[in-house]
Amino acid sequence: MLIKLQRILLVCSLLLPLFNSYAANEDNYRLGPGDVINIKVYGEEDLSMELLINNSGKIDYPYLGRLSVSGATSQELKQTIQTGLKGDYLIQPKVAVNIVQYRQIFINGEVENPGGYAYQPGLTIEKAIALAGGFTERASKTNINVSSGANNSLVSKATLNSKIQAGDIIVVKASFF
Repeated sequence: MLIKLQRILLVCSLLLPLFNSYAANEDNYRLGPGDVINIKVYGEEDLSMELLINNSGKIDYPYLGRLSVSGATSQELKQTIQTGLKGDYLIQPKVAVNIVQYRQIFINGEVENPGGYAYQPGLTIEKAIALAGGFTERASKTNINVSSGANNSLVSKATLNSKIQAGDIIVVKASFF
C-alpha cells in the first residue's frame, strides 16, 4: 500500500509542472479574432455568455457596449468587465473569463493534409506537422517558415522545436535533394 502511494505521489509530482505550464500559457495567451470565450458573472445569468471575438477584435457586452479585447489576456478582460460592472450595475461582481476555443493555426506546403487546425497551448512546429499528417516525401525538414504577428506579416525561419502561437501560418518548403 505504501509503495502504491509513493508511486502515485511520484506521478503527481511529475505531472504538476505540466499543468502549471499549461496554466501559465493560458494566462499569457493574448486574445484575438477567431477565439471563442466564455464570460461568467456569478449569480447573473443574463451577463454570462459565450462569445466569438470578431474580425475587429471586439465583443459586444451588455451594459458596457463594444469592448476591444484583441491583445488582452483573459485575466485583463476579466478585470475590465469586473470594473465596468461594479458600482452602477452590481455591488461586488465576480467574473470569470475562460477560453473555450482558440483561433486556428494554418499549415501549408509539403505536408500530407494542409489546412487549418485547432491551436493548443504548448504547440510546436513538429506537433503541428503531425496534426497535418506529417511530411510529404518532398518536404524539407529544415526549410520551414512561420508567419505571425499582425496580419501574419512577420515571417521567420523555424525549427521543429519552435513554439507557435494561435493564428500562425506554417509553410513547409520542398526539398530539392
